[in-house]
Amino acid sequence: MIGRVRGWRRGWHERSKLARIDLYTRVTFYSVIWCFAASWGLLPLIGALRQGSAATVLGAAFLVVNVAQCVVGCRNLAPAIDHYRGTAPFPPRRLRAPAALQAVSTGLLVAVAAVDGVAGRDLVLLVLDLPMAFALPYAMLVPVRTYLLRAAAYGAAVVALLAAVGVPAGLLFGAVVALVVTTLLVLVSTRPSVWSLSVMWQAEEARDMQARLAVAEERLRFGRDMHDVLGRNLSVIALKSELAAELARRGSPDAVDQMVEVQRIARTSQQEVREVVRGYREADLAAEFAGARGVLEAAGIACTVVGDGAESARLPAPAQSALGWVVREAATNVLRHGDPRRCTIRLAVREDRATLVVENDGADSRTAPGAGDTAAGTGSGLAGLRERLAVLDGSLTAGPEAGGLFRLTATVPIPPGASPHLRAARPAALEER
Repeated sequence: MIGRVRGWRRGWHERSKLARIDLYTRVTFYSVIWCFAASWGLLPLIGALRQGSAATVLGAAFLVVNVAQCVVGCRNLAPAIDHYRGTAPFPPRRLRAPAALQAVSTGLLVAVAAVDGVAGRDLVLLVLDLPMAFALPYAMLVPVRTYLLRAAAYGAAVVALLAAVGVPAGLLFGAVVALVVTTLLVLVSTRPSVWSLSVMWQAEEARDMQARLAVAEERLRFGRDMHDVLGRNLSVIALKSELAAELARRGSPDAVDQMVEVQRIARTSQQEVREVVRGYREADLAAEFAGARGVLEAAGIACTVVGDGAESARLPAPAQSALGWVVREAATNVLRHGDPRRCTIRLAVREDRATLVVENDGADSRTAPGAGDTAAGTGSGLAGLRERLAVLDGSLTAGPEAGGLFRLTATVPIPPGASPHLRAARPAALEER
């Protein structure tokens, strides 16, 4: 059961949600780059068409370089995000092309301003778009302090070049404001978004690690069971075989008795191994409670267990075994069906019966009440549980309830005198919770 946690619960569903969030974040970044290019980078150039051939050529060249910047910037976004998350380093050579395009576009903007290709606020809008394609991925590659210092140096260079070609002071102030706005907009939109995305992926990886640890723990438990079953019996077989061989060398008829005993122990060991492999050993209800809680919490489901202490200990062994199988199968179905966030397991013990209720908030309307049943003869699923409980005259019901709940209820009668502790307990302490 534990080995399928990732496939049942988080292996597809959670990763698909995170993949959608990841895709949404990346598409948002791509959209910002192209929206700026299509608005502030294109519309102001329309006026250059009326300012003569030189302004038209320079404006067209600026537009082509701007489009190339957007293409290169979008190609660098995914490696920049991976670099920020720490999953893959960003190759420094990938910054050569965008840096060169940024220098060319800056020179073309200054040239357009020098020939009066754009005037007034159109120049400020072009400055607003100027660093966007380069700065968006770059903000994720360097520390914040480095980014701000280099952005300030670049802004000072742009303003100095514009002043050198005779741009009025009022437009220079507007250019400064535009560069500050773009710098801060890129900073507050990229790093917090990618940081949140990184935290979500790290949380998912932590859940996967918890599930793998749960699998490893279950393997260790199975290994301990096999050791407990085979270790002692194999030691006894080895000793009795040596004794039988020694008696046979002496001609003692007791050698036959020893070999018969070896044969009996070997058959007993074979049966015990079958029981371990098939899972038909008597289940410890308290251990099943702990295992279900550990598996569900490893899958990210809050699990509350009520009655896993003294009440489960007072049950007779057959009832504990049957209810232990119910807990195991119920936890399997919680992981396999629906999308639960919480699961509650309650055990209530009265004088004449024990009632186990497993309830979760992830009921799927497409899942029938008997979901998870397999062929009745296999002894697994809800059908197998009903067969186990029927041996003890118990019953099991399962199905969706109001409010998106799915409830499984198992009841096992307790024969009179089966547990002296139950007969001595006060009825008030045994009321169902």
